Amino acid sequence: MGDWVLGVLGGSGLYEIEGLRNQAWRRVETPWGEPSDELLFGELAGVRLVFLPRHGRGHRLPPSCVNYRANIDALKRAGCTDLLSLSAVGSLREDLPPGTFVAVDQYVDRTFAREKSFFGPGLVAHVSMARPTCPRLSALAAGAARAAGAPVVEGGTYLAMEGPQFSTRAESELYRAWGCAVIGMTNMPEAKLAREAELPYASIGMVTDWDCWRDDEQAVEVSQVIATLTANAAKARALVATLAEVLSRTRRIASPIDTVLDSAIITPPAARDPALAARLDAVAGRVIA
Repeated sequence: MGDWVLGVLGGSGLYEIEGLRNQAWRRVETPWGEPSDELLFGELAGVRLVFLPRHGRGHRLPPSCVNYRANIDALKRAGCTDLLSLSAVGSLREDLPPGTFVAVDQYVDRTFAREKSFFGPGLVAHVSMARPTCPRLSALAAGAARAAGAPVVEGGTYLAMEGPQFSTRAESELYRAWGCAVIGMTNMPEAKLAREAELPYASIGMVTDWDCWRDDEQAVEVSQVIATLTANAAKARALVATLAEVLSRTRRIASPIDTVLDSAIITPPAARDPALAARLDAVAGRVIA
């Protein structure tokens, strides 16, 4: 196995990580359009790191306008072996107050206005999403968050909503009844696309607010989210730095996710669309070349 190359998707404050060496912003072109921004390449504690601000520097892109396919393709082209998502979430449970970091292990996808697959007519594939996050990377990220001083809960279902508006009270109560732990707007289709690209994916949801289900709380507002995000930012940066320190230089044990496309592509070679196959050179080139 080769070395770890950790891709990080998150907010703008994360590329100010102390100790990030040989920093360089580079534009990565993809056949799926423009990623959210240039990618920041660097080295941290001997581990290669590639950071992509999900909403672009300056938070220019709302969740529905993020080009998730271009982002994942760009990170794959950049040589990433594993992806860590850091994102703001609202809490749907009493035991997850603002400031809690949740290592997500399941999703309910309620988004509807986004491209959700690299595959399509002419080249069809079906990947399993039964376990949508990588247990190994999730456990390492949770441990790093705990070492950074954050209260951590391992496991929880993330309700992915379309946005950009926050939930209605009825929606919030419904998602609680479904057993969801946190709610956010960005992890889908990101996690699905990472799986199609054979990239182990872990998500740390940083709770910024109570969603609007609590009688004794005001409805969530952006100012509240930003205030808690600012408080969480230092711990998020420390999480990434600590995770880099605990990763071994050599990724000795392969992940089953590394080869998920071996049993996912259903269209036989003779029937495949050459144009779509060409667009999949980074994502699926290992199995369709």
